[in-house]
Amino acid sequence: MEFFRIKRDIPFMKHAFIFNVVSFLTFAAAVFFLVTRGLHLSIEFTGGTVIEAQYAQSVDVAQVRETVEALGFGEVQVQTFGTSRDLLVRLPLRDDIEQNEVVGRVFGALCAAEAGKVMQRETVTERGEQISQQVCSADAAGDAAAEPVRLQRSEFVGPQVGRELAVDGAMALGFVVVGIMIYLAFRFEWKFAVAAIVANLHDVVIILGFFAFFQWEFSLAVLAAVLAVLGYSVNESVVIFDRIREAFRRYRKMNTQQVIDHAITSTISRTIITHGSTQMMVLSMLIFGGATLHYFALALTIGILFGIYSSVFVAAAIAMWLGVKREDLMRAGAGKPGGGDDPDDPNVGAVV
Repeated sequence: MEFFRIKRDIPFMKHAFIFNVVSFLTFAAAVFFLVTRGLHLSIEFTGGTVIEAQYAQSVDVAQVRETVEALGFGEVQVQTFGTSRDLLVRLPLRDDIEQNEVVGRVFGALCAAEAGKVMQRETVTERGEQISQQVCSADAAGDAAAEPVRLQRSEFVGPQVGRELAVDGAMALGFVVVGIMIYLAFRFEWKFAVAAIVANLHDVVIILGFFAFFQWEFSLAVLAAVLAVLGYSVNESVVIFDRIREAFRRYRKMNTQQVIDHAITSTISRTIITHGSTQMMVLSMLIFGGATLHYFALALTIGILFGIYSSVFVAAAIAMWLGVKREDLMRAGAGKPGGGDDPDDPNVGAVV
């Protein structure tokens, strides 16, 4: 499926050196910010307190965030989950305050914000055990019907768990990179494998560099977005590499630079369709998804844009500079019977 077809190849590789200099400077800046500023890790990695509460009516997340931030516990995460009445609050790790005190102060503030309600304790029986839990009620009896917000669960995430998640996330990223390299080495040729892995790492490091520079929160959702970008970027590189292999077999008089230019030009329509439709979906999550999906969609947006750039100007250019040639990609007997150029090739003899 194509919206349009470009009849004359665009000389992308003619300007490959300039674009790769820009790419290298961007990559170096990302590494610099990662080293000097580091990532602003979320509670999943650093540890902290998680509080779940249920409201009688739809909750105003922005108002709740202001209420909790006023307590001075540091940067907090407030989001709804399940329904608009279920609230999730994450607070950073505090060594000077016990978890019970943190939960009590936060829940008390939530109660006070609900039209001056008071926080009380009631005893309930669950699985034969009596459990004391906090309730927010308009009267001394703790009438459930008059309860605007109820504490459902509180949990403490220790620093050890956070370190394990960080290690597991790094291992997942490493396994994905190694798997992609092995796949490309079998699918194509080692020069393409090296080119694609450099381009993919380029995308990942730049995403992390953006998060380090702006100190955006790096959470498990963002890590999932980074892994998704790796797969998305390698898919674009594979499409271009496949087209390069086809062009080598079909157009015998084209040199390597002309073949790569033709392959990239012939995939432009496909790139606009696939990346454009994907980016529209991601932008909708970025604009309408709220705080829960904000950084996830932001990481995907950066990854998609740089993924297109790296597949064209980084992966293809590195493959060209590594000396990829027709003999690297053609099998015995491949190509057109009798050899020669495709008579329908509009670029034969043309100066690109």
